[in-house]
Amino acid sequence: MSDAELVLRSTRVITPEGTRPAAVAVAGGTITAVLPYDADVPSGARLEDFGDDVLLPGLVDTHVHVNDPGRAHWEGFWTATRAAAAGGITTLVDMPLNSLPPTTTVDHLRTKQRVAAGKAHIDVGFWGGALPDNVKDLRPLHDAGVFGFKAFLSPSGVDEFPHLDQGELARSLAEIAGFGGLLIVHAEDPHHLDAAPQQGGPKYADFLASRPRDAEDTAIAALIAQAGRFGARVHVLHLSSSDALPLIAAAKRDGVRITVETCPHYLTLTAEEVPDGASEYKCCPPIRESANQDLLWQALADGTIDCVVTDHSPSTADLKTDDFATAWGGISGLQLSLAAVWTEARERGHGLEDVVRWMSTRTADLVGLGSRKGAIEPGRDADFAVLAPDETFTVDPAALQHRNRVTAYAGKTLYGVVRSTWLRGERIVADGEFTEPKGRLLTRTP
Repeated sequence: MSDAELVLRSTRVITPEGTRPAAVAVAGGTITAVLPYDADVPSGARLEDFGDDVLLPGLVDTHVHVNDPGRAHWEGFWTATRAAAAGGITTLVDMPLNSLPPTTTVDHLRTKQRVAAGKAHIDVGFWGGALPDNVKDLRPLHDAGVFGFKAFLSPSGVDEFPHLDQGELARSLAEIAGFGGLLIVHAEDPHHLDAAPQQGGPKYADFLASRPRDAEDTAIAALIAQAGRFGARVHVLHLSSSDALPLIAAAKRDGVRITVETCPHYLTLTAEEVPDGASEYKCCPPIRESANQDLLWQALADGTIDCVVTDHSPSTADLKTDDFATAWGGISGLQLSLAAVWTEARERGHGLEDVVRWMSTRTADLVGLGSRKGAIEPGRDADFAVLAPDETFTVDPAALQHRNRVTAYAGKTLYGVVRSTWLRGERIVADGEFTEPKGRLLTRTP
C-alpha cells in the first residue's frame, strides 16, 4: 500500500470474507488494499484507528423520496442526504415521485439533477417513472442513466403519477425488457383495495383492514405472471404481506427474474403497538402484525427477501393528522434505519454481516453499483460507516436531520451509534458535525 494516502484501522472490519482485524488502504477515493491489522503505515499516509468500533461499507438505500423540486418543504436533497450520512448511508437512489415534476421524461430528470447538484452530502442516483402515457420516454430515460423505472399498480396518492392497469403494465414491461431495464413496483391490487372496508378515523385496526394482505398478494401474483411472460426483470417494493412469500419463493425457483425488498418499519414495528391516531406509523402497504413480522425475518434469512431499504417518505407535520384515511402515508427513516434494523437483528440472532448484506451489498447489486459500492475490498469506492454496535441511544426527534422531524421511532432505545461516515475516503460527518456537500450524482453504468 505504498501509494496509500489514508489507512483506516479497526479490530472489526466487515469484508466479503467475514469480519476481522484489518487495515484498509485508500488512495484517490478508492480502496487499494485490505491488509492485516498491524501492517506498516506508509510514510505520508494518515492513520485513522477506530479501535473496536466496526468499520463497515457505507449503506446503499435504493428507496428514498427526496421530493425535490416541488415539495422540498417535505424534505429536499440537503436535508435528506444529511440525514442519510448521519445514519451511515453513503448512496441513495431517489424515487421519481413526489417531486414536481416527477422523473418521467429526460427533461424532468435533468431538472432534478440541476436541483440536486451542490446539495448532496452523499452520492445520489435516480429512478425513472413508468406511467400509462410515457412508454415512449422509457428508453430515453434509460439511456440518460436512470437505474430503472417505478410503477404503481394502485393509486399512488399524487395525481401527477397515475398507476398502471394490467394492460399498461404489459406495455411498459415489454418496452423495458426490450432494452434490459428494471421495473420496480408498488404492488397492491386496486380492486382488492376498493373492496376492503374503508372506515376512516383514528383507529389503526380500521386502517389495517383497509389495506388487506390479499391486495399485495394478488398484485404480486399478477406481476410474477407478467414478468415471466416477457422475461422481464422486476423488483417488488416494500413487501409487507408475508402471505406473498410462497409465491415469490416459487417464482424464484422457476427462474422468474424477481427480487424483493422490505423496510425497517415492517421488521421493527408491529400493528399491535401502533396507538390510535398515531399516523406517524402510517404507510402503504401497512405495518402488520407481529406474526407477519416473524415470517418476514425468516424470509430475509432464507433469501426469499433480498434486501432492506427505508422507503423514506416524509411530509410536513400538518399532513400527519389523526385520521388514518386522510393522513399522508409515509415513514421517515433515513437516519435511523441502520440502528433500527440492527437492534432487531441482534435480538433475532443475526450479525452485522447480515445487515451489511441486506442494506449495502445487495442494494448496490440491485442497481448495478456492485463493482463500486457495497463492500470493503480493493477497487471499490472508499465509502464507510464507523459503528459502535453495542452502544445505545434514545431517539429524540429534535436530533434528527430530516426537514420534518416526525418519526415513528420517537422515544425508542436503539443499538448502534454511527461515529462517522466516509465518502470516497473523506469523512463527511462525525459526532454530528458535517462537511460541505461532497456527493456526486450517479448514473447507471451501461
